[in-house]
Amino acid sequence: IDLARAAMKDLEIEIEESPIRGGTDGAQLTYRGLPCPNIFVGGYNYHGRYELVLTRGMALATSVIVKIAELNAAQ
Repeated sequence: IDLARAAMKDLEIEIEESPIRGGTDGAQLTYRGLPCPNIFVGGYNYHGRYELVLTRGMALATSVIVKIAELNAAQ
């Protein structure tokens, strides 16, 4: 989680954190003590008729994942 925060800060992306409940695998693992953050993908209106993803959002999410890998490699 710290690497994700640092990556987003380095890329000047505003961080919004909120707990997610429900039937996701990550929610169950987090409940059991293993934090599993959902990193954004640039999409909206998930699982609905108007679900969409913006190319810019996907590119930004990709940049975050690459930055996380770079920060991890530098440790």
